[in-house]
Order: sequence, then C-alpha cells, then structure tokens
Amino acid sequence: MLPISGHETYEDGKVIYEENSHGDWIYVIEYGQVELSRIVEGQKVVVQLLEAGDVFGALGYLSREPRETTAQAVGKTEVGVIDRMFIDEDFNKLSGRFRTILKAVALESARMIEMLVEEKVRRRKPRTPLSFSLTFRNQKSLIKATSRDVNGLGVFIKTDKPLEKGAHFNLKLLLPGYSEPLRLGCEVAWRRSQTHDPKGAPLGMGVKFIQITEEDRRRMEKAIDGKV
Repeated sequence: MLPISGHETYEDGKVIYEENSHGDWIYVIEYGQVELSRIVEGQKVVVQLLEAGDVFGALGYLSREPRETTAQAVGKTEVGVIDRMFIDEDFNKLSGRFRTILKAVALESARMIEMLVEEKVRRRKPRTPLSFSLTFRNQKSLIKATSRDVNGLGVFIKTDKPLEKGAHFNLKLLLPGYSEPLRLGCEVAWRRSQTHDPKGAPLGMGVKFIQITEEDRRRMEKAIDGKV
C-alpha cells in the first residue's frame, strides 16, 4: 500500500497541475482518469491517459525540474497525495549513487516524453508530395536522391540505399529558388529496403529533422506552400 497523506477530488476538466509549473507532489489515481498533455505550437497534444492505480507526478519530485505536462481530470476523479515525509525519508536512505541513477532515469523519461510529443505532432502535419534534390552520405559514399513527400518536421527520401533505423546523418536539401542547400541534421525513423511489388511503395527511408534552424524551417514551409 502506498502511504497516502490526503485525498483530492476533481471534477471533469479540472487541472491538477499545469505544464511548466513547479511542484513535486506525487499522486495516485483512486478512481477516474487523468489526462497528461502538452501545448505545442498553440495546440494541445495528449501524451497519455492514466487510469485508477496509476501514479503520476514523480518526474517533478526526482528531477526537481518544472512539470513536463499538464495533468487534467477526465470525468470526476479522486487522487491520493502520497506522503512527502515518507518519500523523503526513504529517498534519503538511498546511497548517493543510487539517487543519481534515479534522477538520470527521470531525465530520460522526460526525454522520452519529448520524443513522444514530437512524434504525435509530426503525424498531425500532412506531408506534401514534393520532389526536392538532396544528398546524404553513408559509410562508403555520397548519395544523391530525391524527396517524395515532406513537411516541416521530416521527409521521405526515395533511395535504394536507405540507412539503418535510428541512424543520425547530415542532409543537404536544395529548395527551388535558392542557390545554397539547407543543411539539416536528421534521424532515420523507419526504412523500406525491399518490396515485393515493383509498382508499389518505393524504397527509401522516412527521416525526421533533429537539427534545423527556424529560418530553414520557414523556408521549407514556404516551399511546401508554393511561396518560394
């Protein structure tokens, strides 16, 4: 049993805590649901929907960083507030090394939330079927290829030499109307290295931009909108 020091009841839609607020209370859902969300580019992105028995808010306690998400009740919800004195007492009994490990795990969890939110936002934005000239390098040579579709967050590269999933690489992408290519840091999200249907989906890889300046992103969006 978790040591509960108090109980709080929230009506549907009531915010328990907000993104970027400071606080390190840890909660357990006794009944109802809690939605964790982020605001990205002015729009709400749902990260996770928690059920009775789930614990949330631990990242704030372990990392001492601002809250990563907004926690909001879905339907009438009751949460138990876990006793801070109990947590502090047990946490302080741990060795310094183990506390460091737990804090590292908390920061890694925060990074995973960032990646999840990024992926959800990426999937919201439709890709436009545009063909841009681009080059990238594998372990052996410089490869020339073309884009098949693109948005401000990523691109599908049509190539019979796709890199491995998770690979990081630098991409040069030439937009129409510009003499110098964009230089983008990318990560391979998925790859298609073979197909049994020659008239089906082309070989290549879907990549996301992990290093792109705001100016380059604006240029990309103008090209997609046909405003170059």
